[in-house]
Amino acid sequence: MPPILQRLYGKNQSESVLESPDMSIGKCNSPRLFLASNSPRRRELLALGGWEYNLLSAQVDETPLPDEDGIDYVQRLAKSKVYSAASQVGVDGVIIAADTSVINRPAGGRARIFGKPRDHDEAAEMLRKLRGYTHQVHTAISILKKQDGTLLSDLCTTNVPMRNYDNEEIEAYVASGDPMDKAGAYAIQHAGFHPVEKLEGCFANVMGLPLCHLTRSLIKIGIHTHEDVPQACQAKLGYDCPVYSEILKIK
Repeated sequence: MPPILQRLYGKNQSESVLESPDMSIGKCNSPRLFLASNSPRRRELLALGGWEYNLLSAQVDETPLPDEDGIDYVQRLAKSKVYSAASQVGVDGVIIAADTSVINRPAGGRARIFGKPRDHDEAAEMLRKLRGYTHQVHTAISILKKQDGTLLSDLCTTNVPMRNYDNEEIEAYVASGDPMDKAGAYAIQHAGFHPVEKLEGCFANVMGLPLCHLTRSLIKIGIHTHEDVPQACQAKLGYDCPVYSEILKIK
């Protein structure tokens, strides 16, 4: 276990994991880990933790319920995904699922959930409404330990200040096709569009998988890693995260 996690979660825990004969650097021991997601961003982020995992599909209806708020929405979908995928794994499986949504709350207006755009016109509309304002991104994580039915849930929220990009930039970005599989119609990590002014929260959350929240949840069910997850995440994303230590302190 890396020093940061050893300090926060205890020496004895790390020693028991390090001495396990089934462990090797960058790999988790049994039970088997599964990611129920079609998102390439989530796959990329999960790989940073050094956990070995297999992919599952999880087909759920992502239509918001009447008057459902953003947090309830992502929590419901994350749980639906993890249970939808459960039939595909054996009793030794641990399944991870997540759902991310952008919540636009204009001044004096009603909050609106921005999922993936249906077409280019809707993508452009979302980007115009987000332009120049701060919105919230919620990601809910659900982890199901199939052996005993343990379900862990966590939630990460990040305030995202968008820059005042112009209409030509919107048109060019939408024409690239990049927004079409992303909640809110943007990728925070897109170097060409660069939609965000300055972030002060979890960058990985805005991409779809808050790794420190995931790490602390997996530790609760005995799944550890030899990777320094915060360091690996920051190095990959080129972002000096100001919140990771506070997140990992919450047990």
